Amino acid sequence: MLQPTQNSTNAPKYSPSPNPYTPPKNATSSMEQATIGRSVVIKGEVSGAESLYVDGRIEGTVNFADSRVTIGRSGVVVANISAKEVVIMGAVTGNIHCTDRLDIRSEGSLTGDVVTPRICVEDGAVLKGAVEVRAEQHQNEKAPSKSVEAVKSAEPPKVAAAAAGAGTSVTQAHGSKVMYDESN
Repeated sequence: MLQPTQNSTNAPKYSPSPNPYTPPKNATSSMEQATIGRSVVIKGEVSGAESLYVDGRIEGTVNFADSRVTIGRSGVVVANISAKEVVIMGAVTGNIHCTDRLDIRSEGSLTGDVVTPRICVEDGAVLKGAVEVRAEQHQNEKAPSKSVEAVKSAEPPKVAAAAAGAGTSVTQAHGSKVMYDESN
């Protein structure tokens, strides 16, 4: 049981208790991250199990299947990227496959094809390439899919057709526009 500390007028002001609690000095964070600095250039395959922040240049392939890859404002990636989540603030040329989400910030640019279940493109971002928004296989098995008629009745016609074809819903960020060509 806990015992109250004794307050004695003769006791030193900061006397240690017999069983002091000392928190660990080097507690490891669950969000470990590797960083590629501005002056670093990597040519080849980059892979890992922790998150990656790129402020330098990568040419080749990037594979972080269970983690986040962030391309910083100074980052330049000429590679195919496969990751759980990708955040682009710099320049990427290559195809991207995400298992969770792609986020292209206003200062970011992507030239390449995308396959992801969720995507956010901020106003001012550049995106050139095909985008396929689809739920992962295991998500489709758990949740019943909406019929095309149910999706059409809940959303505007052009967005509903795109969402029905992709098997998921479309969410717009503030200031973004969805364009859909029905001639395909």
